[in-house]
Amino acid sequence: MQTLWRYIPPLDAPGAIQMALDWWLLEQHRAASHPPSLRFYTWSAAAISLGYHQKDWPSQWHSLSWDGQPLEIVRRPSGGRGVLHGGDLTYAVVDSGRSGHRMAIYQSLCEFLVEGWRSLGVELVYGTAGRGYIGNPSCFATATGADLVTRDGYKLIGSAQLRQGSAILQHGSMRLQPNAALEKTLFGEQAPTAGPESQEFASFDPPAIIQALSQAACQCWGITLQTLPLSAHEWEQVRAIAPRFSVQLQPREQIQ
Repeated sequence: MQTLWRYIPPLDAPGAIQMALDWWLLEQHRAASHPPSLRFYTWSAAAISLGYHQKDWPSQWHSLSWDGQPLEIVRRPSGGRGVLHGGDLTYAVVDSGRSGHRMAIYQSLCEFLVEGWRSLGVELVYGTAGRGYIGNPSCFATATGADLVTRDGYKLIGSAQLRQGSAILQHGSMRLQPNAALEKTLFGEQAPTAGPESQEFASFDPPAIIQALSQAACQCWGITLQTLPLSAHEWEQVRAIAPRFSVQLQPREQIQ
């Protein structure tokens, strides 16, 4: 018998809302009041997400704007380094009961990404960078074993993970249309390169990507997805915790 997962329809919203929803899904699942879940989302305006343990970033990030709007800075509940959002497609998986060491769990959860992109004609492999990423403010400047790169070395997907007991949140950004100018402003010489590989992904249609990845998730994990949008009561809970994920000038916000 296949396990029933909740599929939340794609959502375009500010970063604090997106991070709050990922956290809320994890907490509800950990409390055994919510099934495993899969969702895809986009960011309604350019934003930077910081890893939960990321303590240092340039203070000028707080005074930047793009397209006439202040650049939103949020803190992910998961680890990793800074990610510029906007032009990317993000996925989030919440599950539990997966055994093995951390990297094995990463790769078991990334399986649907590998298979889904393969069905679209793109072969992805895992990155090979070590812990040198820790000193780099940009997530996409390096590719670790938790990340997926093309055969030509372009880092398409960067993922991060949080475990609470046996419950796991893994979410990641698929870099479809990177903003090279803004990335250079943010990360300077450490900005990820945007070469021919990055231009290739701008032609992919997000709904087609979502369909391919959703089908791959069902096949890889032997699950059935039940589409169920958030209720009004659930939205109320998510919006109530969203301010916790907004980063002001303080170097670190505590998520509780």
